[in-house]
Amino acid sequence: MNYWKKMKLYRKVILRFLSDLISGELRRFTRKSTGLIPLNHSLSISQVIVKNETFESKVFNFNLASDKINEHMIMPNEIFSFWHVIGNPEKQFQKGRTIQNGKIIEEVGGGLCQVSGIVYHMSLIAGLKILERVNHSVDIYTETSRFCPLGTDATIVYGYKDLRIQNSFAFPIKFRLEVLNGILKISLLSAEKLAENKLEFTIEVGEHAKNVQVFNSSNELISTSNYKIIPELVS
Repeated sequence: MNYWKKMKLYRKVILRFLSDLISGELRRFTRKSTGLIPLNHSLSISQVIVKNETFESKVFNFNLASDKINEHMIMPNEIFSFWHVIGNPEKQFQKGRTIQNGKIIEEVGGGLCQVSGIVYHMSLIAGLKILERVNHSVDIYTETSRFCPLGTDATIVYGYKDLRIQNSFAFPIKFRLEVLNGILKISLLSAEKLAENKLEFTIEVGEHAKNVQVFNSSNELISTSNYKIIPELVS
């Protein structure tokens, strides 16, 4: 990363920190769990880790991110911030594939959006409160190559695009991720049983874009995503 790019990043990180401090969100971020709280209930989903030229780096990144996330308990009203938990990817993560300005490139921490995406997908199923989430600008997959439902992704950019989820329940919860045999699995552990939302998706496809709406079991709209269609990027 060149000097000016680093300076722009640090500026964004500082501005975001100040915003979180002033709003009070900083005090509500999760911390590493130090005690044992019985979490006897769980919901789980899994995704295939697509094999490509950066597969080994993705597995490394997924394992490292999983270890970090698994350390955190989310108490009632606390906020899970993906970048607060993961930190600056430049420090520990390897290069992987990512989308930037509508183009596929290799970047340190690339591929971590599958981890943030599965956390977001699990949060929709569990009915957690989504404070911040940004979908990818471009849909690069076909229905046969897709590893998660369109509309359940969550892009992350350290410093200013985050995934933030609030525990709106009256009891503790915890994300637990594991990587095994090319599969990324997430479980949401909870002190009390959670109702599982059966998500319904509606997709409107235009000439240059797709609009996706996600509804919960009560037929309430809980998420809307818009994607550009760039045919030469579709894999």
